[in-house]
Amino acid sequence: MSVDDEQGDLTALVEGAAALGVTLDDAQVAAFARYRDLLLDWNARINLTAITDPAEVLTRHFLDSLTCLLAVPPERRQQPLRLLDVGSGAGFPGLPLAIACPRRRVTLLEATGKKVRFLETVITALGLVNAHAIHGRAEEVAHQPGQRGRYDLVTARAVASLPTLLEYCAPFAHTGGHILMPKKGDLAQELAAGERAAKLLGARLLMPVPVTLPLLDDGRVIVVARQQRPCPAQYPRPAGAPAKRPLG
Repeated sequence: MSVDDEQGDLTALVEGAAALGVTLDDAQVAAFARYRDLLLDWNARINLTAITDPAEVLTRHFLDSLTCLLAVPPERRQQPLRLLDVGSGAGFPGLPLAIACPRRRVTLLEATGKKVRFLETVITALGLVNAHAIHGRAEEVAHQPGQRGRYDLVTARAVASLPTLLEYCAPFAHTGGHILMPKKGDLAQELAAGERAAKLLGARLLMPVPVTLPLLDDGRVIVVARQQRPCPAQYPRPAGAPAKRPLG
């Protein structure tokens, strides 16, 4: 990639972030560029992403991650909120949010050891003092006293049904906290099942927030749930059960 092409790609990221109400300074732009380089380098050895075009990494991973901010009131976006990214994988949406919102304290929960090592490498390389990674499964970590009901925001970008994602996420959210789940496509049936699951988990689905950025205007939404009360102690069920036998 030429220097001009790289700069153009980064400009698109900066402009997209600005449309979300986020101003990226030079250090943050450099951090995103370094993150992309590490992602593509590591992806040659372990499976982190099917998206390998450098420009698309910036839009379909980084900018898409930042769209979660659409579901957060502007006055709270730079507050020192505690955010947990469940099933973080290569760090989406947690790491882009940590870069763009340095006052946010971001925890990345990932079950695959190789991916955790990648996350730790990125955190160290970028000097992200507001982010750290945990190796574990949501079904197990959510029952740890120090993690349960701890977070203001819980995100999950994993490919799973809403009932499954809610069961992974709701136990981590404190009462009044929010769960943010990027989705796309026809969600009518999934939302209905999600509403039923949310009630069991002490949460309530709110109106989905549409994503209308020009580079991402393809039916994406942020599905939002508010934790109304502490999640019942029996959830999440043992490993594998939320995916095999979804609530709702």
